[in-house]
Amino acid sequence: MAGFRTIASLGSLGAFRDYLHELVPELDCVEEIAGSEGPLAQAAEVNGLHIGNRLVCHPMEGWDATASGLPSEYTLRRWRNFGRSGCKLVWGGEAFAVQQNGRANPNQLFLNDDQDVLGGLRALRQEVLVGHAESGLDEQGLVIGLQLTHSGRWSRPSPAGPAPRTACRHLQLDPRVGIDDDSCLLDDSELAPLAERYADAAQLAQGAGFDFVDVKVCHGYLLHEFLAARERPGPYGGDFAGRTRLFREIVAAIRARCPDLEIGVRVSIADVFPHQEDPASGLGAPTGMEQALPYHGGFGVDAQDPLKHDWEEPFAFLGLLQELGIRLVNLTLSSPYWCPHLTRPAAYPPSDGYQPPEDPLLSVTRQLRAARHCKAHFPELFLIGTGYTYLQEYLAHVAEHEVGHGHVDAVGVGRMLLSYPEFPLHVLNDQPLQFKRLCRTFSDCTSGPRNGMRSGCFPLDPYYRAMPEAQQLRLARKRRMDTV
Repeated sequence: MAGFRTIASLGSLGAFRDYLHELVPELDCVEEIAGSEGPLAQAAEVNGLHIGNRLVCHPMEGWDATASGLPSEYTLRRWRNFGRSGCKLVWGGEAFAVQQNGRANPNQLFLNDDQDVLGGLRALRQEVLVGHAESGLDEQGLVIGLQLTHSGRWSRPSPAGPAPRTACRHLQLDPRVGIDDDSCLLDDSELAPLAERYADAAQLAQGAGFDFVDVKVCHGYLLHEFLAARERPGPYGGDFAGRTRLFREIVAAIRARCPDLEIGVRVSIADVFPHQEDPASGLGAPTGMEQALPYHGGFGVDAQDPLKHDWEEPFAFLGLLQELGIRLVNLTLSSPYWCPHLTRPAAYPPSDGYQPPEDPLLSVTRQLRAARHCKAHFPELFLIGTGYTYLQEYLAHVAEHEVGHGHVDAVGVGRMLLSYPEFPLHVLNDQPLQFKRLCRTFSDCTSGPRNGMRSGCFPLDPYYRAMPEAQQLRLARKRRMDTV
């Protein structure tokens, strides 16, 4: 972190605000959190769903389901904490793969036709309700979704290693998962049945009592990759209509099977050129970018300057969602697989990451400005912002400002809920924050699964801190920082 000022080092709200203005003058935060009387406590109505407040529990996998794809005790505990958070919108809980070979890890929840998936989903939803009751809350305004996914390029359904199933070849990303021929490409004939698998999963989610499903179009997984499949021949690639065809078929299949089930979309609304570690500095760098120009391998990327966004197609996609009657939209940027500093700003990189090439607070501001840009052009969509956890004790100050000024409709909270599940509840109930539980973005929740472990807050959650893996991750993090 040499050259960057960490959030913890700023020491006061005034110092934080001055530093924020120094980086991006048009951004701001409130001086006093209004809590129960403020914008974060306001309810919202979206397509008939009554959402009780504006703090959202982001989807977070724990890499801890059973091998057969059902929730384990660790999974159930995490979902109970989601309920305890006080967030009235639980966005998808975590990614649920629609088929076994679309799992991102060998312990991901998935649609296993040989198991009681309906029972597993009911158990997950029930844990949210139990956690909510433990926090003294009733079910009024509580909206719970399930995130549906196929991991595509990043599929890893068994411990044997990556088993990618891709929309298209990608010169920069293929080597990262061992692709050297076309055998990984999904054939057109495989895609129509895939849409029905999404519908199967949605029908089970509805049967289990979920209020909506999230059709996941982010972070480099299959549907996000299709948005950039310009060089794919046939009906599922090429122009914008072709690249969104599978997404539209999935939405149509879900609507045909579950006409009363609401659909949301978490989308990586814009990308940049893939980064990797520069061996000389340890920083993330867009290695080989100049030789790749014009770059057509990303979505919402300026082809001539792929460190910048091009909003033409992202806005076309948001317009498509609006045409389809989808108003619940959760915004993020890029992918943690090739640009983690932008997707999950952190003071300390995960074990397979790199030192941030810019101040992580600047990466947060890129997320905030992207959400503002989208909201200004699509005021009818209910947009949820991302990237707030790095703000730590100042998260609510910025969130109240952004929601209160109409720059975004709600604020998603992710990693913070692993270390401090009650953070939103304490903000909304005007309770003092417990500073020792604030996520300081050590990235162990990512480094754990990257090293074959489950995910959790090993530094701050006593439940995970007592596990042997906590010491392993602590030593690994120290070694990484010692080499900087």
